[in-house]
Amino acid sequence: MNLANKVTLARIFLIPIFMFFILVRIPFGEYIAAAVFILAASTDGLDGYIARTRRQVTKFGKLMDPLADKLLISAALISLVEINLLSAWIAVVIIGREFAVTGLRSIAASEGVIISASKLGKFKTVTQIIAIVAIILNDFLIYTIGIPIDLGEIFIYIAVIFTIWSGIDYFVKGWKVLKLNKQI
Repeated sequence: MNLANKVTLARIFLIPIFMFFILVRIPFGEYIAAAVFILAASTDGLDGYIARTRRQVTKFGKLMDPLADKLLISAALISLVEINLLSAWIAVVIIGREFAVTGLRSIAASEGVIISASKLGKFKTVTQIIAIVAIILNDFLIYTIGIPIDLGEIFIYIAVIFTIWSGIDYFVKGWKVLKLNKQI
């Protein structure tokens, strides 16, 4: 168990802590939840960086890193739906895309074909993280800082656009790769 894998596991262990603070209505709970979510999300790039720079890329890390990302984003979206801060259809679109792309990558991997993460997919993740934080902190942004618009709503629609766009991109590229390797 190297440091990169420990960082990945830390991200997973932060999920129930995030969920506690976002779902249990306590004073300043949403601020703590946002801080925990930001901490957990920031470990995403960190674990990969550590693994690459130390040449400690493992099968465990290759499996658990994207799984940890999907768990974190899914838990946040489902929690936001639960507390009526997000429409369920948005959560379904985002989580559904994750299942679909993971399925495609799994099929390709079973045939010895690797479909690597794209820059568009990474940008999609960043937009989702920003949107989730903006939704959680929406009241703070509007009433305390005085931002007159609902940034959470704007950012979540941007995230949905990038989620769909990157999903289509994965399927177009994946289809071509599988077709070239005569796997479909």
